[in-house]
This record gives sequence, structure tokens and C-alpha cells, in this order.
Amino acid sequence: MGGIKAHCDCIKAFSETDVTEDLKKFDVPTLVMHGDDDQIVPIDAAGRMSATIVKGATLKVYPGFPHGMPATNADQIHADLLVSSSKAREAAA
Repeated sequence: MGGIKAHCDCIKAFSETDVTEDLKKFDVPTLVMHGDDDQIVPIDAAGRMSATIVKGATLKVYPGFPHGMPATNADQIHADLLVSSSKAREAAA
């Protein structure tokens, strides 16, 4: 929940800001998580593109998950984050 101005400013920022150069600088294991039913930020415009730009990123696509998947599907998201972070720690050791 938030104010109308904050929501409008957020939409403007994420739809007009090119973060490509920032993504190219990632140098840590990266898990890109995206629902394929995200009606706010479509997967092709964000998740798939980010996963190709970040070197060595892993893309995890969640069939049917919406934009708010960390809230609506928290158990699955948290479990996958724990697995991913464990794998990253093992690789770093």
C-alpha cells in the first residue's frame, strides 16, 4: 500500500530507467526470480532480459506467479532463496 504519487513515481522510474550498465557490473552469483504471469512488469521486459545481462545469472521462472509473488507465494520464494544462497556459499568455499 502506498500513496498515489508514490505509485506513479515508481512506475515512471522503473519504466524509464535503463539499469543495463548496473546489471553488467554484477560479479556475484545472482538468482533472477520472475513469475510468468506478472502483469505489472512482464517477464520478457525484466526477468529474462536481466538474466541475460548479468554474467552467470540463473533465471528461475515461476509458472502462474504474479508480480507480488514474494507475498502471495512466500513459502516457495523463501525456500528457493535459501537453496540459492546455500549453493552460492558452497561455490565460494
